[in-house]
Parts: sequence; structure tokens; C-alpha cells
Amino acid sequence: MNDIILAAASESDKLSIGESGVTAIFGYLVVFSGLALLMALIYIVGAVFIAKDKKAKAAAEAAKAAEPAKAEAPKAAQAKLAPGSAGHIKLYDVPDKEAAMVMAIVADKMQKPLNELHFISIKEVK
Repeated sequence: MNDIILAAASESDKLSIGESGVTAIFGYLVVFSGLALLMALIYIVGAVFIAKDKKAKAAAEAAKAAEPAKAEAPKAAQAKLAPGSAGHIKLYDVPDKEAAMVMAIVADKMQKPLNELHFISIKEVK
């Protein structure tokens, strides 16, 4: 009885050349449309990750730019300098009066205003 069922099935399963071509074309269309959808999905996911990476980089740069401003704010609050002041000067074995005279002499010889000069340290040479 199984032989009769198999024989009947094999007779009805035979496809003509035209039907085989149509089936092959639909099969190819299904496979290629699936590949196209997969490719589109990969591009979309890639674009999302690139956008997230750009946002993270921009946030990191903004935080990095804000960090020096935060670090400089306490320094400015600690020692507010007078307009035209050059900041602190390290004096090594030199009294304040002599340091002021040295700075005035240097400014005069260079023909520059004292507030445009920046003295880092003054040391007496013995």
C-alpha cells in the first residue's frame, strides 16, 4: 500500500519546465529580499551606534572643556590680582624694596610698562 501512495505522489509532484522556472524565480526573490532586509538592518544598527559614539565623544569633549574652567575658578577666587599685576614672584634672599627697584630698572631699560612684564623669581647672585 505504501508503494501505491509513493507512486501516486511522484506522479503528481512532477513540475513542468515553466512551473519549475516560476518556482525558482520566487525562491530567488525570497532569498534576495531576505538578504536585502538583513543588509538594511545592519546599516541601520551601524548608524545608531555611530550616532551614539558621536554623542559620547561630544559629551566627553564638553566635559573636558569645562574641567579646566572649573579648575581655574578656585585659583582666581583665591588670589585676585590687581589690574596689570603679574602675579606672585619668588624672592630668594632679596628684600621686597630691592626687588621692586630691580623690577623698575628692568622695565625702564626695556622701555616697557611694568604691568606688561612677568617676573617669575628674583635671586641675589653672590
